[in-house]
Amino acid sequence: MTNKIYSFMGLARKADKLAFGYETCERLLKKGKVKLIIVAKDASLNTKKKYENACFHRNVEIRMFGTKELLGKFIGKRISSVVAILDIGFSNNLMKMIDNENNAYGGEDIDKKKSL
Repeated sequence: MTNKIYSFMGLARKADKLAFGYETCERLLKKGKVKLIIVAKDASLNTKKKYENACFHRNVEIRMFGTKELLGKFIGKRISSVVAILDIGFSNNLMKMIDNENNAYGGEDIDKKKSL
């Protein structure tokens, strides 16, 4: 599933619906053009906190996913800590895919076993 997420981000990049880079994403976020921010899990704590706060204040979804190296690779750059999705369709699909990926390791069936 992880490769599908990266590939989908690559598709968004080809469709010109993805921006990358710390300053570019910040500028687009302030302009209200961003539907989803994805921050690499291995980004600095400072970067994560800054984007969490900015997204909270602008009511924009944010997800932590992947590594800087792989995010960069699949969007055609060397490394990237932050990407911004500019299209609602791409953002909705990516959120679902990332959330499903995160839930796959989260023990989602625990409550079902309790009730049996």
